[in-house]
Amino acid sequence: MTDAMNDNVLPDGQALATLVAGKLCHDFISPAGAISSGLDLLKDPSAQDMRDDAMGLIEASAKKMVALVSFARVAFGASTSAERFSGVELGELVAGLTDGGRATLDWQAGEGSYSKPQARAMVNLAYLTMAALPSGGAATVAARKDGDALVIEGVADGPRARLKAEAVAGLAGRPLEEGLPGQWIQPYWLWLTANDAGGSLDVQVDEGRVALVARMPN
Repeated sequence: MTDAMNDNVLPDGQALATLVAGKLCHDFISPAGAISSGLDLLKDPSAQDMRDDAMGLIEASAKKMVALVSFARVAFGASTSAERFSGVELGELVAGLTDGGRATLDWQAGEGSYSKPQARAMVNLAYLTMAALPSGGAATVAARKDGDALVIEGVADGPRARLKAEAVAGLAGRPLEEGLPGQWIQPYWLWLTANDAGGSLDVQVDEGRVALVARMPN
């Protein structure tokens, strides 16, 4: 457990930045390492018979890295100068990051446009909905207006749909008592995004089903 999580207190300022940076480094290191390995193979005179495999590894890893960076700019950063994002654009960000996984994504939030806080909540909620299906299943993400609120709902249906204890704590805005900070920070970031915007986050876990619902000011 990192110093940022000592004494079971919620991180703030530099401690929060440390945890987010740690997660991003963890996410980026795998495709970055694979690209490096592929380049090493290309330069190795004794491995020229593996050139096609090396190029395939580099191409797939570069695609994964671009997807990770594009997602992170919206999920954790300020992204571009754009103040609003289309639902189609956000769906492409999530699909680019989760393609190839065991779960399928049904994106029902393609209509309309969303503010930065709404977009940040939506992509994080969608990612965590997919992550609740480690053994496969169907994830549905939808958005609808409810009076002065935007309701974003992610539903994960699958035989082993679940949330880790770290994720449950983070989604409730609680400090991490034990476990891995890397598994806690993104759920906590989602809760923080909704809370700081004046919204709320509800979680329901049943056998074979996980539902995440964020209400954001519209």
